[in-house]
Amino acid sequence: MKTLLIAAMTLCGRISPAGLGSPEDRRFLEEMRAKSQAGVMGAGTLRAEDVEMRGPQGQWPIGRIRALVSASGRVPATGRKIFQTGPPPLIFTGERGAKHLKELSAIHAELVIIPEKDGVLSLAAAWDFLAGRGVKQLLVEGGAGLNYQALRQGLVDELLVTITPKLSGDRSAATLVSGPQPLGTPFLDLELLNCRPTTGGELFCHYRVVK
Repeated sequence: MKTLLIAAMTLCGRISPAGLGSPEDRRFLEEMRAKSQAGVMGAGTLRAEDVEMRGPQGQWPIGRIRALVSASGRVPATGRKIFQTGPPPLIFTGERGAKHLKELSAIHAELVIIPEKDGVLSLAAAWDFLAGRGVKQLLVEGGAGLNYQALRQGLVDELLVTITPKLSGDRSAATLVSGPQPLGTPFLDLELLNCRPTTGGELFCHYRVVK
């Protein structure tokens, strides 16, 4: 299964608040959703944004899986559109997080318990589950913590990063990747496959993770 990480960020590497990208970037995200069989997102991103993970023309690509990841199990369920419209999402969590998801009986979702060690979920187990559901291409849609763990656990093949002509300067804003340790020694190497400028000043960059 091929895994692509997709994000839009400022020139200083911030991915929040939402709405950084242009309409062209939004269309690109929706097109990539249509080309993948599943998308996965951290619960923190859902807490910050009321994301539905729609595809082109505001539709849900037929058969596409929407998945959330939460180690704590503290998934914001009340009033979130992802639980009210479209196909039921999956929620990946561990035994610890499952204890906080008792309210799931009242929302539209499927709970999947995966192994956890030292507070870190085995994303490889989640990926295996998705592959078993027929997923050939998976889109990782943030946020910083999920991006970090997917890269740390060696599960990401390529990155699709839109660099927007913006600066944040807000030290509290989320970065593209954030975790407790360096991803490499000290860096994780990437190979640039393509970089396309837009008339609006954005750069659409496509990288391969060097493994």
